[in-house]
Amino acid sequence: MELSAPEGRVLGVLVEKERTTPQGYPLTDNALLVACNQATSRDPVVQYDVATVRLAVRGLRERGLLRTVHRSGERSDKHRHELGTALGLSPAQAALMAVLLLRGPQTVAELRARTERLHPFSTAEAVDAELAALAARTEPLVVQLERQPGRKETRYAQRLSAPLTAQEPATVPVVQEGPDLAQALRERPLQVHSLAALAADLADLRAEVADLREQVRRLTDGDAGEDH
Repeated sequence: MELSAPEGRVLGVLVEKERTTPQGYPLTDNALLVACNQATSRDPVVQYDVATVRLAVRGLRERGLLRTVHRSGERSDKHRHELGTALGLSPAQAALMAVLLLRGPQTVAELRARTERLHPFSTAEAVDAELAALAARTEPLVVQLERQPGRKETRYAQRLSAPLTAQEPATVPVVQEGPDLAQALRERPLQVHSLAALAADLADLRAEVADLREQVRRLTDGDAGEDH
């Protein structure tokens, strides 16, 4: 099973939001669009339209990876993932897959830091064990990449969906003066675990603000509709 890049992004978003903002889960098409296109905790950043998201939702639903629900009193259908049930993944494995789908190839240290809010791992060895289990499946969901020149740690990539870019840049982007801190830390190779944790924490805080703004917007739209 190979998903398209938009299908992989939508699936990763649903797993992430289920864990980090359960009060807003399941997600509507518009909430999915905002989460897919957010500029933090995403690599690369994309600019999908509603049609792209809806096509990805349909593809995931046909594969049994997503379920659409309609609750009484609500105007919009909402979507929830079925990743764990469909593929037999533990919560820890689903968290790793989500972060790999959303942020591309990463080291064990980066994965441990970035899954903290989805599923905390007590040690790097615990992350290693789950990655090994995902790689040992009949149809592997994770693969260990060859170590790149200048990098001390190997990275892992997911094999569930197509990559969002054809290849990774050969050189490290130059950080200009006055950059966005989260963006700068995400683009530079992280050799120190504390820097990975700092970048992940900052990105997650900004993602929460974006989520809250979207929830306020939906509530405001709802109130305006009721006035009419």
